[in-house]
Amino acid sequence: MATWFNRRRMLALAAAAGAIVLVVAAGNWAERFELQVKTDALRQAAAAHALGLRGLVEKHDFLPHAAARHPDVQDLLRAPGDPALRARVNAYFADLQVTTGAAALFLVDRAGMTLATSNWNLPTSFMGQSYHQRPYFEDAIRGKRGIFYGLGLTTGQSGLFIAEPVGAAGKILGVVVVKISLEPLQATWMRGSEPVVLRDSRGIVFLSSVPAWLFHGIRPVSAADARWIAEHVQYGNRRRFEVLPWTVSAPQGVDGFILRTTLDGQRARLLALDTPLPELGWTLTVTSDMKEVVQARQAALALTALAMALVFVGALYWRLREKRYAEQQSARLELERRVEERTRDLQKAHAFQKAMEDSLLVGMRARDPEGKIIYVNPSLCAMVGYSAEELLGCRPPYPYWHPDDLEKQARESDAALQGRAAPHGFESRIRHKDGHDVITMVYTAPLVDAQGQHCGWMSSVVDITAQKQAEARQREQELRLQRSARLASVGEMASTLAHELNQPLMALSNFAVAARALAAQGPSDMIAGALDEIVDQSKRASEIVKRVRSFINPQRALYERVPVATVIAHAEALLRPELQRHGVTLRLSLRDGGASIRGDQVLLQQVLVNLIHNAVQAVQDLPAPRRCIDLASELAGPAISIQVADRGPGIPAEQLDQVFTPFHTSKPDGLGLGLSICRTIVEAHGGAIAVENRAGGGAAFTFTLPTVP
Repeated sequence: MATWFNRRRMLALAAAAGAIVLVVAAGNWAERFELQVKTDALRQAAAAHALGLRGLVEKHDFLPHAAARHPDVQDLLRAPGDPALRARVNAYFADLQVTTGAAALFLVDRAGMTLATSNWNLPTSFMGQSYHQRPYFEDAIRGKRGIFYGLGLTTGQSGLFIAEPVGAAGKILGVVVVKISLEPLQATWMRGSEPVVLRDSRGIVFLSSVPAWLFHGIRPVSAADARWIAEHVQYGNRRRFEVLPWTVSAPQGVDGFILRTTLDGQRARLLALDTPLPELGWTLTVTSDMKEVVQARQAALALTALAMALVFVGALYWRLREKRYAEQQSARLELERRVEERTRDLQKAHAFQKAMEDSLLVGMRARDPEGKIIYVNPSLCAMVGYSAEELLGCRPPYPYWHPDDLEKQARESDAALQGRAAPHGFESRIRHKDGHDVITMVYTAPLVDAQGQHCGWMSSVVDITAQKQAEARQREQELRLQRSARLASVGEMASTLAHELNQPLMALSNFAVAARALAAQGPSDMIAGALDEIVDQSKRASEIVKRVRSFINPQRALYERVPVATVIAHAEALLRPELQRHGVTLRLSLRDGGASIRGDQVLLQQVLVNLIHNAVQAVQDLPAPRRCIDLASELAGPAISIQVADRGPGIPAEQLDQVFTPFHTSKPDGLGLGLSICRTIVEAHGGAIAVENRAGGGAAFTFTLPTVP
C-alpha cells in the first residue's frame, strides 16, 4: 500500500513539475517573441529618426555650395574692406537664412575672421569673430567639405556646422559656413514617451530627449579626446564628461540591448537599439519600455496556467468518475453523499473556469475537426453581434463571414482546419450582425482533450478595426497633402504665364484691329508696319515663355552685356501705343553715363514694362496735366539706379510691405503677380527693388542693378 501511495505521489510531483516547466517555457517564448516584435518596431523608429536627421542635413547641404559661388561672396573675399559689398552679402545671407530656416550663414577669410553674416544686425552677431580653431574651418581651408557639431563660440547655442571652401582660379579665398539648429528635433524627441539619444564618435551624448543625459559619455573619455574637445571648444567650457548612469546587458536572440537606468526618479528597464550614421560620425539610440515584454510574459504564464488548470480539472473529473464506478457496490447513501461532494467541487471549478473565460477581452472560438463551432466566449459574441446560441453548432460559412470575402475566408478556414494556419495569425474582415465591418487578427492552435487527443481547433480573435481606420486616415491625409501641393504648383505657374503673356497678347490684339481697319481703307504702307508689330509681339510672347521656363530651370537663362539705355528705349517703344491711348506723358531723365549691366534683356525690359504699365493705370483717371510718369536712371558707384514714379493716389501705408507678395493686388481683375515677378527678376540679377510714396502724391518704384565695366 505504501509503495502504491509513493508511486502516486511521485507521479503527481512529476506532473506538477512538468506543468511548471511548460508554464515557464511558455512565458520564456512569449518574452522572446515580444522582444523580437519590439526590436522590429525599434528598427522602424530608428529608420524614421535617421531619415529625419539625414533629411534635415540634406535640406541645407546645398546652401554653402551655392553661397560659395555667388559673385558678391567671392568679391568680398577679394575686397574685404568694401562696405557696400559687405552689406549686400549680409543681406544675401539673411535672405537665405529666412528662406531656408537655417540658424545662421557666415563668411570667414583664410585667417578664420568673419567678414559677413546673416545675423550682422543682432547683438549676438558673428561679425569680427575668429573661428580658426574650429575643425570645420580647418577642413574647408584645406579644400575639403567640413562638418562639425558643437556649441557656438558666440551664442553658446548648439548646432551642426557645414563649411564649404570658396575658390576661384584654383585658389581658396575663404570659407562659407551654414549653421543648422537641431534643438527643434530634440524638442520633438522630448515630447515623446520613449527616450532617444544621439552621440558623437567619442561616445558623448550631445542630443537627448532626457536632459540629464546630455554631455555624458557611454564610456570614460580618454585624455587625448578630452584635449581635442577643449582645443576645438566643441562643448563650450566643459572639460569633464561623466559616464551615463546606465547598466547594459545583451539578451540572446535580438540585436538590441537591455538598458537599466533611472527616469524621473523611477527605475526604468528599456530595450535599446543603436543605429550608426557613418556619414555624420554619429550613433542614434532609440529605446522602448520593457513593460509590454513583462506583460506578455505574464499573460503567457496566465494563459498556460489556465490551460493546465483546465487539463487538471478534466483529469480530476475522470478520476472522480473512476472512483464512482469503483464504489458502485458501496452503500447508496455513502455514494450519494460522495457524489454531492464531488458535484459541488466541479461546480466551483466550472464557475472559476467560466469567470476566467468571461473576463478575457480576446474573442475565443473552438471548433471540432469538421469546422462546427463548439464554444464561443462573450467577447467573440460582442465582436460579431450574434449570441452564443446563434453560433454554437454552425458550420462554414459562418453568419459573420463578410459576403465580399467568402472565398478568401473559406480558404483560410480550410487551412486552419487542416493544421496549416499561419503561426503569426492572419487578418480577416467580418460583418457584424448590425451591418458594419470589423477587421480582426485570427490566431489558431490545436485543441487537445483530457486524454491528449486532438479534438479540434481553438482560435483567438483580436479586433484591430480602430488601428486599421487610423492607418487609413493617415494614408488619406498624406494623399490629400500631396495633391494640394501639386495643384498649388500648377496654379502658380499658370498664373505667372497668364500675367506675363497678357501684355503681348493685348498688343497683338490691338495691332490686328489696326491692320484690319487699315485694310478696310484700301492699300496702305501702314498695314505692313502693323503686321511687323504683330510679328514682334508674337516673338516677345515666345521670349516670355522661354524666360518663365528659365525660372523653372535657371540654366536656360540668357545673360549678356546690355546697355541700360537700350532696355529703357525698348520698354518705351513697347508701351508708346498705350501711353498715347491714355494721354500719358513719359518724362525721361537719364544720367546713367552709358552704363551697361549683365543680364537677360527681355526679363529686364519686362520689369520696366510692368512698372510703367502699373503707373499708367494709377494716373489714367487724373486730369490731363497730371497724367505724367517720371522715369529716371542714375549711376551710383558700381550700381545703376532706375526709378519709375507717378502722381497717382499712391499705396496705402499698411500695404507697402505686401506689394511684392505673390497674389497680393488691389485691382478687381488683377492676379497680384506683376510686382512679385519684378522682384524675382531683379534679385536674380543681383539687385534689389523697393517702393515708397512720394511727398506730393503718387508712388515711386526704385530698383538697383550692379553694372559691368
